[in-house]
Amino acid sequence: MNRLAKVRPRNQGKHRKALLVYLVFCASCSLPVFGETDAKAIMAGVYQQDTSHDAKLRATLDITDKEGHTVKKRFTLTRVGSFGNGKTLVRFTDPPELRGVTLLSINQPGITDRQWIYTPATERVRSVAPRERSERFAGSDFTYEDIAERSLDDFTYQLLPDEDNIENHKTFKISATPVAPERSQYKFIYYWVAQDVPCILHAEMYDQDGRKVREMHASGLRKESGIWGARKTEMRSVLESTKSVLTVDEVHLNAGLDAALFTPEALEKKQ
Repeated sequence: MNRLAKVRPRNQGKHRKALLVYLVFCASCSLPVFGETDAKAIMAGVYQQDTSHDAKLRATLDITDKEGHTVKKRFTLTRVGSFGNGKTLVRFTDPPELRGVTLLSINQPGITDRQWIYTPATERVRSVAPRERSERFAGSDFTYEDIAERSLDDFTYQLLPDEDNIENHKTFKISATPVAPERSQYKFIYYWVAQDVPCILHAEMYDQDGRKVREMHASGLRKESGIWGARKTEMRSVLESTKSVLTVDEVHLNAGLDAALFTPEALEKKQ
C-alpha cells in the first residue's frame, strides 16, 4: 500500500472540536468560573483559557484493529494562533513509509475549516475535499474532521443533569449540536467536562441517524507552565470495534514558531 492510501483509508462516518488538537493542549489552563452552570460558559472555559501563542508536541499513535493487531505511528503536531482561529500541522515521522506525510488545517470562526495534505509519494500538495472529512486519518480512529478545530459559536450547548465521576473528577455533562448540520458528520456530541479543571474527559459522538459511532476518553491530566493537558487520549470506533490511543510524549509552548510555515505553499518547500 502506498503512503497516500494509508492516509486516505476507507470511508466512514464532522465535529470534533479539535478533539485531537484540543485534547492534546486541553484548553489548557485553570478554569475561570467553575461555579458556572451555563453550558456555553463552561465550554468557553475549555476553549479560551489557553493563552499560548503557539505550541509544539511529539506524540505516539497506537492503532488497534478489530482483531487486536496494533500498529504504532509517531508524529509532531504544531499550532499557531488561538483555538478555533489558528493553524495546525500534523507531520508523521514514523513508520518510514508514512514519514513526511503532513496535514495542514486552517480554522476561522464561521468558516468551514480548510485542509491540505502533502504526500511524499506524489510530491504534491492537495486540498482535502469536504467528502473526505469523515474519513479516517492515517488509518486511525480520528477523522480529518477530528484533526481540525471548531470555534465555540459553531455549536449550541445544553447542560444535562448527569454529573458522573470520571478519572476522579466530578463532571458536567453537556450536549453540543452543530449550528450548521451540513458542516459536521455528527448530529450531536455529549461531552463530560471536569468541574475543577478545563478539560473534556469523555465524549460520545452520534451520527446523523442518532447512532453512537465514536467514544473518546482522556486521562493522565498534567499541568505544565500553568496549563492543563491530557497526556493520553483514546478514541474508539464503536461500530468497527477499533481504537486509537494517542500518547503525548513531549510538549513545548510559546516556541516562537514561524506562521509563514503554515501555508499550502510552504508544505512542499519544508519537506
